[in-house]
Amino acid sequence: MAHRRLIIGLILISTALAGCGASFEPTAVSPTAAASTATSTSTVEPTSTQTSTETSSPSSTSTATPAPTETPTPSPTPIPTYTVLRGKVIPEQANCRYGPGFPYLYKYALIGGSNLEIIGRLETGAWVEIRAIGGNNPCWVKADLMEIKGDVMTVAPVDPETWPMPMSPYYGPLNGVSARRDGDVVTVSWSPLHLRAGDDSEQFPYLLEAWVCQQGQIVFTPLGTYETAVQVNDEPGCAEPSHGRVYGVEKHGYTRWVAVAWPQPDH
Repeated sequence: MAHRRLIIGLILISTALAGCGASFEPTAVSPTAAASTATSTSTVEPTSTQTSTETSSPSSTSTATPAPTETPTPSPTPIPTYTVLRGKVIPEQANCRYGPGFPYLYKYALIGGSNLEIIGRLETGAWVEIRAIGGNNPCWVKADLMEIKGDVMTVAPVDPETWPMPMSPYYGPLNGVSARRDGDVVTVSWSPLHLRAGDDSEQFPYLLEAWVCQQGQIVFTPLGTYETAVQVNDEPGCAEPSHGRVYGVEKHGYTRWVAVAWPQPDH
């Protein structure tokens, strides 16, 4: 009986031990899984939620400002200083005209010994523009007829194209104006101006104002004539072109001028 109890006890112990062995059997873990687990555990770091707002600004580039270049100031062109001279009429009487030359109409007489102001001159100084001292009615006289106190070339030159000419209220400009050249000689011609009785000035009825080349310079040359044509010498060698204009003349004044189609010299 006791032997039987011993056998039953052994069976129970064996059964209990078998059950415990099944419960505590170690489970095999693969190396890959172990590594994965280890990696995930060791590499997990807290994620920073702070965003840096600092922006690195580019380095400032220094641009060299060029030094200002000094522009040379051109020297002003000297303005000639002209004078007004005094002069005395030499002959007992001298004719004073509307322009610097004998072809121009007579304006009034100058009395010998009169002291006058010299206010202008032709470029050459051969004719001078005069007036009474402090007056306002100038005219032109040949310089040789005046005793001029001082150098006439210090008086201001007058442009021939600017002096006033009395205009005729009754006659229009000349017709048929033309010009031809024969070597250095230019002939300017026009149709006749028919004046009414009493309108004759008893001076040249035609006036040519010409700017012609002589010895390399343009020279102003007024020419009067009783004919319907006039000749003037015009040489080659000037930088500026020659030109001219023609008037009819009657006692009241001048017709409007007509420009001459000037034949230029061969250079």
